[in-house]
Amino acid sequence: MTEEHSENTTSCGCEHTHSDKLPSEPVLVGVSGLLVSLGFITMWLGAPPWVEILAFAAATLAGGALVFPSGWKALRSLKLNMNALMTVAVAGAWIIGEGAEGSVVVFLFALSEWLESVSAERARKSIRNLLSLAPETALLKSDDGTTEEVEASGVKVGETVVVRSGQRVPLDGVVVSGDSSVNQAPITGESVPVDKAVGDEVYAGTINCEGVLEIEVTKVASDSTLSRIIHLVEEAEQSRAPTQRFVDRFAAIYTPLVFVFSILTALLPPLLFGGEWFTWVYRALALLVIACPCALVLATPVSIVSGLTALVRGGVLVKGGIHLEAIGKIRALAVDKTGTITEGKPKVIAIHSLSEATDEDVLKLAAAIDTHSEHPIARTVIDEAKNRGLSYTPSTEYESLTGRGARAHLDNGRSAFVGNYKLLEEAGLSVEGHEAILSGIESRGLSLALVGYLPTDDSPGEVLGVISIGDAIRPDARDALDRLHAVGIDKIIMLSGDNQRTVDAIAKEAGIDEAVGDLLPEDKVARVRELVAKYQHVGMIGDGVNDAPALAIATVGIAMGAIGSDTAIETADMALMNDDLGKLAGAMELGRRTLAIIRFNVAFALSIKAVFLVLAFLGVANLWMAILADTGATLLVIANSLRLLRSEK
Repeated sequence: MTEEHSENTTSCGCEHTHSDKLPSEPVLVGVSGLLVSLGFITMWLGAPPWVEILAFAAATLAGGALVFPSGWKALRSLKLNMNALMTVAVAGAWIIGEGAEGSVVVFLFALSEWLESVSAERARKSIRNLLSLAPETALLKSDDGTTEEVEASGVKVGETVVVRSGQRVPLDGVVVSGDSSVNQAPITGESVPVDKAVGDEVYAGTINCEGVLEIEVTKVASDSTLSRIIHLVEEAEQSRAPTQRFVDRFAAIYTPLVFVFSILTALLPPLLFGGEWFTWVYRALALLVIACPCALVLATPVSIVSGLTALVRGGVLVKGGIHLEAIGKIRALAVDKTGTITEGKPKVIAIHSLSEATDEDVLKLAAAIDTHSEHPIARTVIDEAKNRGLSYTPSTEYESLTGRGARAHLDNGRSAFVGNYKLLEEAGLSVEGHEAILSGIESRGLSLALVGYLPTDDSPGEVLGVISIGDAIRPDARDALDRLHAVGIDKIIMLSGDNQRTVDAIAKEAGIDEAVGDLLPEDKVARVRELVAKYQHVGMIGDGVNDAPALAIATVGIAMGAIGSDTAIETADMALMNDDLGKLAGAMELGRRTLAIIRFNVAFALSIKAVFLVLAFLGVANLWMAILADTGATLLVIANSLRLLRSEK
């Protein structure tokens, strides 16, 4: 509520006039309330009638300054809103000699609108507070080692900033000197600080807990992770959920109909049936006040904003009300294996020779082939060879075989391979006699990389050995999946490119309902389509990059560990900013609570309106009851929605 703006539109669609010539909104509301009280005091004391009339008139003008301009504008343009209904109701009350009630109506309506604005502001406050997380200045380190405090917005990519203990990180970057623990709660919702050393990424707005860090800037201030989050949340707040769109369309039709019905109520009984003008005009005014759809229109947006705010504070980014509602409806969840259920950090568990070759021979051959690959398993093999101090000659004529492995030529002139069973079948090789070893590896949920020589005209080829590679299940995975079932997920299915026996073992350990392995990216898309056809409301959680097609097909695409990943944040409908799978259950639970609150708010608002409309038409409800019913319903809806802000982070 700033005085610089000529008009402000509240979330309920009501416009409040502000200008430099008017006091602030709370002042006008307060003055109106004091004058209403003064009017009733003078009435009780038996003062001359002109005194109470003057007090009530002044109260009407003070409160009406926030209502009448917008109401008159709406009447002139025939775009009727709540302010138009109130304007006509108050004017009518004074015309029929009920100025006291008219002043009370305008005061309580202005009070309710101000309280609604304050409440909506509270719901958005947490988002705006994000803006203050990133410091406005940064300690820029020059080439000679000196530091200078400069505007953070002016620091360029590649420059180095110094962050001392207790200070906030001004910009996204990579640690180039020092080690410390950093509180990332403003971005990820993590309660425990994360250790940072040389080479680790840090993010604007996070807090350096100890030590001194020198950080090479990787993103300018306007492109930081924090800035992207703020931008996306602001967009999310502006997007309308399906329920909200329905309510808005309903209110756009409902308000003019109520206005017409009130006019007919005032005119037809006296004209056609000889009713008293005063009685029916009074009832019509009461109808106008009661029918004001503030509570109905506020039923959804305050709930959505509160839900989005609660989630982002906990490190969960949802990109709009439509997705928040969708989260609350999810019945089935498809999950990727690597990086979602498992830690995504594979390591060599064991090497088994299936020939006369030694374990080191098997590892060196695999490393010679994998030296050309960036695949995580290939890099794991390379790292293991490096850790063991093994030397080998890189292969030549490397060829990646999608979904099967790779082959290449070695310095001994032979063609070798590293891959899975599919590659062995294509090459016509067998592991007969070694089934027990291989089955034992797969039963433990480990991946295997078969290593050997391909058959040629001069050689039949052979399998030299197998490398077992493990990716440990996240410690919290089973508890998180149990929570997902508890909040209403009927089916959890794991989709993976690993072999079926491996994914079955992982699924059993993690408590997943079903697991499907040996899938290519297009196969994952097909599986998600099947789930959508069966369950309608389906979530898909992946890394936001490789799983992008499946994320797009799902009702809600969820990116795991999206902090620092531009692609993940942009691809998914919902992003878990760190690797905490447990936050997904909390988000779904909040989505369901949001839906429940919205449905209750809408039903409550409609019920209250229906009851009091009937009472007003019958002459039971007066203007006092009308405004109290409308104001009370509005405030109860707001208070109910704001309960979402108290959700656990």
